[in-house]
Amino acid sequence: MNFEKQGLIFKPELADSWKNNTFITPTPFVIDEKIIRVYGGFRDKDGRSRIGYIDVLAENPKTVLSVSEKPVLDLGKPGTFDDNGIILGSIIRAEGAIRMYYVGFQLVKQVKFLAFSGLAISTDNGETFKRVQETPILDRYKNEKYIRAIHTVIKENGKYRIWYSQGDGWEIINGIPYPRYMIMYTESEDGVLIPNDIRTPCIDIVGEEYRIGRPTVFKEDGIYKMFYTRDTLTKEYSPGYAESEDGIKWVRKDYLFNLHKSTSGWDSEMICYPVPINTNFGKYVFYSGNGMGYSGVGYALFK
Repeated sequence: MNFEKQGLIFKPELADSWKNNTFITPTPFVIDEKIIRVYGGFRDKDGRSRIGYIDVLAENPKTVLSVSEKPVLDLGKPGTFDDNGIILGSIIRAEGAIRMYYVGFQLVKQVKFLAFSGLAISTDNGETFKRVQETPILDRYKNEKYIRAIHTVIKENGKYRIWYSQGDGWEIINGIPYPRYMIMYTESEDGVLIPNDIRTPCIDIVGEEYRIGRPTVFKEDGIYKMFYTRDTLTKEYSPGYAESEDGIKWVRKDYLFNLHKSTSGWDSEMICYPVPINTNFGKYVFYSGNGMGYSGVGYALFK
């Protein structure tokens, strides 16, 4: 697995109200043969993320064609599960529309936050999205009380296969609480109603890790492959890689993921949330940089 870095594409303008800083969880999506739309979370000055996009030229993603003027999906109503921020999970074409699976954040008094999963649908080729409901499609459950965050959905053999992060505790590091989580698998007949009795652990933490998540699953040459991010007690936030024959039992091969931090610049501290995409012009991987995307989003050629 070889990557050739192509550099920074976009950094949010600090003066803009709803996209004041950060481009988090960049998720590329083919709009047509010429345009890649990179959806992602833009944070405001209070750290609340809303979903917007940048359109880039598929032949040369360094060329930014446009940036969304307003969110394609805004914060939820006050008191709902996504009223304090939303980030990307997975975007797929299904049932004659575009489905956006996303993660909603809510602030509560006794813990840092809660994060559960919602679904929004676009019928105008990804310009706007409308929630299917104002409650989570993947809500809290036993042993998954704080986080159930969908990050990949693939429709395969008539079922929706789902990989998500589950969190059931907190790690205190230097006096700051961080969520502990691991990667799980489930599936659904329609991609909306997700049963709680089909849950399988995929990848758990090892060694000094206390969280591993944001699974991005894709299939290549008959093998399921996964990019993910992981964090350690010494705060080494980095990407990882695993392979599977069935999408459920995984073998970690982090050593194969050789997209490394630069010695200086926008991605010298972090390589976050890598997501690959195939186009007529090549295979790319988009990712966020330092500060989990505070420095912006860039890409590499994926060989």
